[in-house]
Amino acid sequence: MTKRLSAMRAVLGMGIGMGMVLAMTAAAQSRTPSDAQLQAAAQASFPELFELLALPNDAIVPADIRRNADWLQRAFERRGFSARQLPNDGKPMLFAEYGKPVPGRKTILFYMHFDGQPVLPEQWAQPDPWQAVVKQRNATGAWESVPTARLQDAVLDPELRVFARSASDDKGPILMLLAALDALRTAGVEPAIHVKVLLDSEEEKGSPTLGAVAKAHADLLRADGLVLFDGPRHPSNRPTLAFGNRGVAMATLTVHGPRAPLHSGHHGNYTPNPAQRLAALLATMKDDQGRVTVPGYYDGIVLTEAERAILAETGDDEAAMRKRVGVAKTDAVAPSYQEAMQYPSLNVRGLQSAAVGDKAANIVPHKAVAELDLRTTPEAGPERLFALIRDHVQRQGWHLVDGEPTEADRATYDRLATLAYGGGSRAVRTPMDAPIGVWAHAALRRSFGYAPAMRPVRIRMMGGSLPTDELVDALQVPFVIVPPVNGDNNQHSFDENLRIGHYLDGVRMAAGLLTTPFAE
Repeated sequence: MTKRLSAMRAVLGMGIGMGMVLAMTAAAQSRTPSDAQLQAAAQASFPELFELLALPNDAIVPADIRRNADWLQRAFERRGFSARQLPNDGKPMLFAEYGKPVPGRKTILFYMHFDGQPVLPEQWAQPDPWQAVVKQRNATGAWESVPTARLQDAVLDPELRVFARSASDDKGPILMLLAALDALRTAGVEPAIHVKVLLDSEEEKGSPTLGAVAKAHADLLRADGLVLFDGPRHPSNRPTLAFGNRGVAMATLTVHGPRAPLHSGHHGNYTPNPAQRLAALLATMKDDQGRVTVPGYYDGIVLTEAERAILAETGDDEAAMRKRVGVAKTDAVAPSYQEAMQYPSLNVRGLQSAAVGDKAANIVPHKAVAELDLRTTPEAGPERLFALIRDHVQRQGWHLVDGEPTEADRATYDRLATLAYGGGSRAVRTPMDAPIGVWAHAALRRSFGYAPAMRPVRIRMMGGSLPTDELVDALQVPFVIVPPVNGDNNQHSFDENLRIGHYLDGVRMAAGLLTTPFAE
């Protein structure tokens, strides 16, 4: 009892509320697997991980998605889950439930996805992106293959990595959860929560049907809290909790020039160049410090001193971040990375006009195109940001048309452009003192110990986008994001990888969540 009171005082000294202490006290009464049991379960799961990674999973290929869903259904059923595939136009999602609800035990819905980004095999430093390869850095820092058997070493090297598409995003986290359940079974421990799982089949395509599927099965998916087990941990590698994520709005801005490309010798100095005009138009949207200058873009974003203090707790090494990405100076939207993520962004994700390199020609292009992605916040939704961009373009003297301009348009207007909305998703945020956040924080503290160096990083709102809004709208459920993988995992790119140390920690995180009672 004395030790428990000392621990409680120490926690209170870190600024955690009494509700957190009560949750942690309840957690202390629940058993958890030993370190040896967690590592054994993780190592036993590696063959399954490799088997799952061998299944191509691009969501545009329904047959591949069905094969993944079938494999995952069997994997969950082997562990005592009842599992069923939720129809979704040939690309089923998977629902799994462990046991039956127990009176007084809260239900947590874990969300992950099993589809992946497309691959260009020739870009990968291995024969096949779907055949996982274990690698380590050699003396020069380059990656080299090592025998897969290294994953079964008694002393497992945490710096080994598994390279394959979806290793980290998001098949690895699915196996982390399954391995954690295996460890619980070995230890003779029952989950302290009622476990439900939803695996998305189209997350990498923007989860266009997730909301409809969730609404159609709302009773099946009903839960007291939602955990999104996806994404990279904080660069410090401390356990991480995120309480929100930005949304995204897509837009395509096309500046129209002459009817067809023209000889630059005959028409340079005479026919306006749409590429230069597009560059000038984009330049009106941001200042030299990277701040968006579109009127009203940042309206409604207010951070309290308490919120700024929480953002500062992450302890980001800004100099290291600049070095890692290779820039000398960052945009001046906010004084820190975490604070910058609280604002909507305006990003030019691609430009196109005529050709460069070997295919370049001496022409005045006939059009120039900019693809934009606008990261949204709860205060600045996708439709609002798109409308602000549209109004701004028109204030710069541009006449907007749908599609290609007509002959009448060309004869009437000097500046012709098309601005097309490509859809979007809303940002969502859970209060950082909500019961689910208190529970998840207690679970991670319990899993990783109470040393200050392992105190969980709490992120008010992460910069990337997840389909959280679809689930929150459909199920009206509070949520928290628990990212388990390494930040340098190359997700969405070639040579995607999963660090073994993070896999082991992910199993530990999942076990902590499963064995920590959730009490409001």
